[in-house]
Amino acid sequence: MNKKITLPKFKNEDAERDFWTKIDLSEHIGPKDFTNVSLPNLKPSSSAISVRIPNYLLVRLKEKAHELNIPYQTLMKQYIAHGVLAN
Repeated sequence: MNKKITLPKFKNEDAERDFWTKIDLSEHIGPKDFTNVSLPNLKPSSSAISVRIPNYLLVRLKEKAHELNIPYQTLMKQYIAHGVLAN
């Protein structure tokens, strides 16, 4: 295990693809070879949804967001996350 991989010079992408499909990486890489990585700019994917709420609640949400100087949808997401993740 953990034999060093010698990469040949590839003539084209097809040759490189063929090389990587035939090699068994478990003979070259073990658990000790992995390191933790941080991806600080990676944003979780999101989905658009439609939620019906009373007008007075939307107005109050927008007022509160304005006080905090953030978009009201961001504030709504924070409130939902807090409610869901707190339990």
